[in-house]
Amino acid sequence: MPVTTCREGTIVFVTLDNPPVNAIGLAVRQGLQDAIDWVNGQTGLSRVILTGAGRAFAAGADAREFDGDPVAPHLPDICNQIEGCDVPWVAAITGVALGGGCELVLACRYRIAKPGVLLALPEVTLGVVPGAGGTQRLPRLIGLKPALGMIATGKPVKAEVAEGMGLIDGVADNPVTVAAELDIGSLELSVPICDLPAPTPDDAAVADARMVADKKSANQIAPQRAIDLVATTVVTPLADGLLAEREAFLTLRTGDQARALRHMFFAERAAKAPGWLTAGPVPLDHVAVVGGGTMGAGIAYALLNAGLRVTLLETDVDGVARAFANVDKIIDASLKRGLITDAGAAERRDRFSATSDYAKAKTATLAIEAAFESMEVKKTVFAALAEHLHAEAILATNTSYLDINEIAATIDDPSRVVGLHFFAPAHIMKLLEIVRGDASSDRALATGFALGKRLRKVPVLAGVCDGFIGNRILARYREAADTVFMDGSTPWEVDEAMVQFGYAMGPYEAQDLSGLDIAHANRRRQDATRDPNRRYVPIADRMVELGKLGRKTGAGWYRYPGGNGKVEDPIVADLALEEARFAGVTRTDYNADEISRRLVLAMINEACDILHEGIAASARDIDLVTVFGYGFPRWRGGLMHYADSLGAKQIVTQLDALAQEDPIVWAVSPLLRDCADRNIRLADTTFC
Repeated sequence: MPVTTCREGTIVFVTLDNPPVNAIGLAVRQGLQDAIDWVNGQTGLSRVILTGAGRAFAAGADAREFDGDPVAPHLPDICNQIEGCDVPWVAAITGVALGGGCELVLACRYRIAKPGVLLALPEVTLGVVPGAGGTQRLPRLIGLKPALGMIATGKPVKAEVAEGMGLIDGVADNPVTVAAELDIGSLELSVPICDLPAPTPDDAAVADARMVADKKSANQIAPQRAIDLVATTVVTPLADGLLAEREAFLTLRTGDQARALRHMFFAERAAKAPGWLTAGPVPLDHVAVVGGGTMGAGIAYALLNAGLRVTLLETDVDGVARAFANVDKIIDASLKRGLITDAGAAERRDRFSATSDYAKAKTATLAIEAAFESMEVKKTVFAALAEHLHAEAILATNTSYLDINEIAATIDDPSRVVGLHFFAPAHIMKLLEIVRGDASSDRALATGFALGKRLRKVPVLAGVCDGFIGNRILARYREAADTVFMDGSTPWEVDEAMVQFGYAMGPYEAQDLSGLDIAHANRRRQDATRDPNRRYVPIADRMVELGKLGRKTGAGWYRYPGGNGKVEDPIVADLALEEARFAGVTRTDYNADEISRRLVLAMINEACDILHEGIAASARDIDLVTVFGYGFPRWRGGLMHYADSLGAKQIVTQLDALAQEDPIVWAVSPLLRDCADRNIRLADTTFC
């Protein structure tokens, strides 16, 4: 039974029991309605205690139901009945209360939570607003400003903070016991939220919330609509506000943004080892990291956060000192941000060591190489790891582009080698590409997925090619951007178009951040294998020749005077004019929509080739990579979900038209044309 009801004396216990997280689907709603009906038929009751079995009170609605029509009983009606019941309901919150779970809490007369429990109304992160009273009851309970802080961002609060806000009445190790022992006077004095006065107006809080939503949730509908609903509570009767909230919820949940965000929600939760991978990982306790630069230090810190012991290997004494300094810098930054305590910082430092002696890492069961992006350097590192680590240890490379099969051929047993491609900063970015070499054993792959789970990363399996999934798409994105730039635009116009599309920053500002020399070195590596018939735009090479390497030199695609914000650089615009003259190109004035259309079509086409070649196992995996690794707007559902919203036929028509300009770079992917011919979605194309 998803909801159980039992009476003990004057107390009724109603328990949500729908593993794993007590999602409030139809069966749970029906169980709650049955419990309410049963309670209303009882006499002599002092209270009803509502709680959840397992690790959650209730983790919100079952989002899988959102694609269908609403089915009664509806959660708003249930909450209204709980709030209006003659017998007071008490929420005993022993686990997370999210979304509809938090709205059930608000419907109760009294609220007690276990220490550390999280409460949240995260609906805006799924493209909707709270639909069972959250936007109307919470401001009346805790005030406009704190309610906006929770609802417009979806951020959770811990029980201790919630108590200070007035969201709950108390914190207790055993909320059910405390709820059962509450004196009658406390219950009689508790007032249902429907009887509380409207919150005090706070125009400044509303304006601040809108500003934050504009910045952090640009182009998204739900946060601003949620702010609207919260703001109206100061003048709108509760009953009218609840009706407006429900209407907004039902409208938003069928919209494109909500569908896209639900797609990403389920894609992220499905990101795990494939079913065919049945081997077990190596035990994870001691991990070696090779290279103490920015990436290596970030990887080391991520491992330390996961409770692992880390030995960082460098080439010499100076490298060891830099490694210690880089890791210390991250620890200090985490301390300042309140992410860890002094004790946590000390404990992490105790588990960290750096050395130039590979023998000191001999007990490591996994080594992650994050050295300079040079094949010769990596071969040397792997030879040393194979010599000093146990023969069963897994050896991983963090290479962004290089051939893992060539690296693996360095050692006697290439089955030990796997790619673990982290994204900078490695202790923050959630994506982890697990790259399967020709010889990679199932045990090596299983170790990669186990590490991803330990680090709370989003793991995606990739095959071997230049750039794997993400960087290969990125290379095509940049190529398309450079072509648009040379043929009729500027870097700032390209960047602005992609920000309007939904990226946090455009390709040129992003490259200034990483450094133009990195992409330049990669282009030089590809010179020998580049198709001589493929158009090559040399503007970025000219930039490097001029020493314009990005933020680190004070100038790249933009100038950064005094290390402050970016400003446009007319010298860069002139380079495009000059190169266009050299190439005999007649420049075109591209508008923002045309710029973003070309760049996105280029990425979609490249992604389809990646899927066609089996480098990615599914369109969903490409969505995860593009959102979590490269800033594709989550509210568009990832690159391939967005492509399906356009339709394969429409995309092929547009690519065929572009191929009239350049039949090589715009050649339609065979997989994409096949989907168009068969009128199927890219999401339905899957490889193992």
